[in-house]
Formats: sequence, C-alpha cells, structure tokens
Amino acid sequence: MKESDKKYRIKDIALLAGVSEGTVDRVLHNRGEVSQKSKEAILKVLEEINYSPNLLARSLASKKHYNFICLIPSFQPGEYWELIENGFRQAGKDFLQYNIHIDIRYFNQFDNNSFKLLTNDIIGRQPDAVIIAPIFRDETLVLTQMLQAVEIPFSYIDSIIEDSGFTTYYGQNSFQSGYVAAKLLVNDLPEHSKVLILRTKRQGSMSNQTSSRYEGFMAYLHEHKALSIQFVHAEISSTEDSSNLENIKNIFKENPEINAAITFNSKVYRLANYLKQLNYHSIRLIGYDLLKKNVEYLKQDVISYLIAQSPGKQAYFTVRDLCNKLILKQEVNKINFVPVDILIKENINDYIQFREKF
Repeated sequence: MKESDKKYRIKDIALLAGVSEGTVDRVLHNRGEVSQKSKEAILKVLEEINYSPNLLARSLASKKHYNFICLIPSFQPGEYWELIENGFRQAGKDFLQYNIHIDIRYFNQFDNNSFKLLTNDIIGRQPDAVIIAPIFRDETLVLTQMLQAVEIPFSYIDSIIEDSGFTTYYGQNSFQSGYVAAKLLVNDLPEHSKVLILRTKRQGSMSNQTSSRYEGFMAYLHEHKALSIQFVHAEISSTEDSSNLENIKNIFKENPEINAAITFNSKVYRLANYLKQLNYHSIRLIGYDLLKKNVEYLKQDVISYLIAQSPGKQAYFTVRDLCNKLILKQEVNKINFVPVDILIKENINDYIQFREKF
C-alpha cells in the first residue's frame, strides 16, 4: 500500500505530531484551546500526510473568520421561517471549523420598507457573503446590485430571481409548484366552478415566490383549457382574525358556487380555520408547507392537499455551499431545486415519521 493511500487515525496523527489525541480532535473540529506550537505541529503533519480534507487544515491555519448575513422574514414560533432559521443555526454549528459566523437579520414580509431599511446596514458591515430570501423582487435587486458593486457574493433561498448574479439557490421551482397545485385543485371540478384565491395584504407588490406560483397555476389552466373556472380574488389581514372571518363569510355568501380555494403561502391554516368555523366542509383546499397547524387541518380533512418542501435543508445546504465555494475554493451547483412533495391525509404520518429518522 502506498503511503499516500494509508488511512490515518487521530491516534496516528497525535503520535506523529507529539501531542495528545484530544489536542488533535480540538484542532480538527476547531473547538477548545490549543497552544500555537501544538496547532502548528498538527497542521504540519496534516499537510505531510495529505490528510483529507487537507484544505480544511489550510483554512484553520489561515485564522480568517467569515461573516455570513442571512436576510429572512421575521416570524412567530411554529411558522415556516422558523424552520429556515433552524437550518442556518445548525449549519453555523456544524461548519464552525471554517470560522464562520451566522448573522441573521429580519424584515417584515408584509412591508417592503422594512427590507429597504436593512440594505445600507448590510453593505456597511462588509460581510463575506449574504443569503437572501427575495420576498420583494425590486428591493432585492437594488441590494444585489450594491453587493455586486463591492464584490460580495450572495445566494438566494426559498425563491429565485434569475439572471441576477447569485452564487447558489436552494428552494422549490416555484412556477412548477404552482402548476402542480392547479392540477390538483381543478381536476374534476364541475363546469363553471368558482375558485377562491386568497392572499395576505402587504405593503408593496405580491411576493416574488407567490407571483411565480401564481404564474405556474395560471399556466396550467390555460394549457389545459380550464377557462370555465371562475376566480374570486380576496385579501385578508395578517393580524385581524375577526374581520377576516367576516370577510370570508361574506365572500361565500356572495359566491355560493365556490367549491375550491388556494393560498400560495404557508399560512393556509388560517383559511382552514375560517372554513371550519363557518362549517364549509366540502371545499377543496390546497396550500403550502409542513407547518404543525397545516398538518392538523390536513388530518381533519379541512385541507385537501399540502405542497411541502424542506426549508431547513435549504438553509443548511446554502451555508455549506458557500463554505465550499469561498473557503475551500470548490465548485458548487448554482440552481438546486428541492422536490415538490404532495401530501394528503393518508400519507402525512408516514412522511413525517420517515423524515424524522434522518
């Protein structure tokens, strides 16, 4: 066996460097205190034996620290963006050996001005990379142009803005997920049915992801000539539940032909709650994401379909890829679409139990 093919254990590295196994472990995982002399001895051995990954040894030797700013919407416990935040924080722990710091900043997803207020502050901090949830398309493009001007790389998460110079994207193909939603929702509906399309009021235009999902939804209807379907568009407040309930009640009173409904965001549980209170049990309802409240209504047959994704993994892999690209100088895949998972009452338990094993 060639010396270069030998599998070295921590015990072997410790013996070659003249230090304890615990000291080697602390250097490899960048945790705890290690004297500079011991650290240099271990790094020298790692280079000599071409220890994999020896690029990690070089990154440890450089002592450079990397600051990744993650820009996402604020949220309440149990909401979609909490899963994204958890993914970022887990990646921060798992890739600590690269000397990265995860700095999460929050904006109000229903107010584009809150996003604008963060722009100059982010540029002023000169981070090594920025990860953006591009809820507001125009405002995001202003930020990314500023980042490009000072050569700060950035990645997108959850939705994408094509041809804007990003490093990576993790998330659903939003257009395709809207296309799938339409196929599920309008299949076998009676002629001249009405479909309620519900959105949440926001300051500024429709969110980037919502817009893409809606485009995919309408594309399916046009391609399959489902033009006899009539749409009832409505908005609800992000906070006023009592007025929202009255609003939904009036909509159904004025449009008794409504037999299906969709929201293009993760808060479909809100509409499910209103429908349940109003005793509308025969509405085919579809929404997005595996939130606890959504799952509860899916199990109760109030929600007919959930289109799910893996938000925590999106966040985690985005941090991982930026580490590979910026620190280890490795090539990464630019666009990474996650699967469109279709969940119903009959498969939700198995789906959750299987996911929790990994």
